[in-house]
Amino acid sequence: QVQLVESGGGLVQTGGSLRLSCAASGRTFSSYVMAWFRQAPGKEREFVAAWSGGRTYYADSVKGRFTISRDNAKNTVSLQMNNLRPEDTAVYYCAAENPSGRIYQRNDYNYWGQGTQVTVSS
Repeated sequence: QVQLVESGGGLVQTGGSLRLSCAASGRTFSSYVMAWFRQAPGKEREFVAAWSGGRTYYADSVKGRFTISRDNAKNTVSLQMNNLRPEDTAVYYCAAENPSGRIYQRNDYNYWGQGTQVTVSS
């Protein structure tokens, strides 16, 4: 059974940093797309960042502040978040395996974690 487990969320002040991690178990995802999405209260879940085929992709709102990375040996993907803003407050979800290749489309991912809360205070 495939499981994705996020960790590293928390409360931070504006301008601070957090590092999220997602540990995958049940299979190896070294060759698959892995991504981060987020969902703020009352809003739809939106794309944040993805790693696919050795390339990284970011939403415009996080470019230059967030960095996605993966460790295939540990079957993990991380999201380093710097210079956090109140509008980054959301539940962050790890997602894996996207057969369509449409990495920005949340409905195209097969596996999801349970989410981790990130709160940025002003």
